[in-house]
Amino acid sequence: MATVTDGLIIREYNHIGESDRFVTVLTRDRGVIRASARGARKVKSRSAAATRLFSHSRLSLVSNPSRTGNGRQHFIIEDAQPLHTFFELHSDIEKLALAQYFCELAAAAAPKDADPHAAQESEQALRLMLNGLHFLSTGLRNRYLVKAAVELRLLSAAGYMPQLERCARCVTNSGGMALLPVQGELVCSRCRRQEEYELPELPPETLQWMRRVVYGNFEQIFKYILPDERCGTAADAAERYCLAQLGRGFHTLEFFKSML
Repeated sequence: MATVTDGLIIREYNHIGESDRFVTVLTRDRGVIRASARGARKVKSRSAAATRLFSHSRLSLVSNPSRTGNGRQHFIIEDAQPLHTFFELHSDIEKLALAQYFCELAAAAAPKDADPHAAQESEQALRLMLNGLHFLSTGLRNRYLVKAAVELRLLSAAGYMPQLERCARCVTNSGGMALLPVQGELVCSRCRRQEEYELPELPPETLQWMRRVVYGNFEQIFKYILPDERCGTAADAAERYCLAQLGRGFHTLEFFKSML
């Protein structure tokens, strides 16, 4: 029996087979899954647009038992209808590169093959990505602020929530705070060790913004803004934290940074 859900295509593989398209999808109720759409690379295929990178689509899925030997469930996309394609991302190379990084990050941090009865984490990851791509494509928010918000909230939902309330060493909540990326904790200027002074100090308004993104109501995440001159500090701290927590880098992030 087919399962109908919606999802965002976060990766496509077009070098396999002649006409099929293999994709990675961040779905609303099962997290990140792998699937194939038969004939989707054909010009007249009904699934062509709906299975391209960045497409948010309504999907009809059936499990493919013959492709489950690696421990990951595989699905066949029987039907796909595009809901939104984020076409604007393809007109700006920096936006495109950053959107690809968001997708690679989601593939690493979002739930994978999640139990459909515990779908809250999957739904929040999908909503975060859709909102992030919306603000990135429309330019309604500073792209570095969007990047930091996606990194902080996605990692927090994945179980890597930072402690942003007070200094982890003296419990003060003021005094030139910096975020320790490995520990995921704040340290004030009085407690900071010599080797930690390379970390960016977070201005009070930047730290308050980060607290709101991590701890605040989901619907308010992208409503919080910072002056453009503060966005770089937030983005730097969030990126250091994200990479340290996941213990890896991302080729798409390096490509984005190479254009700056």
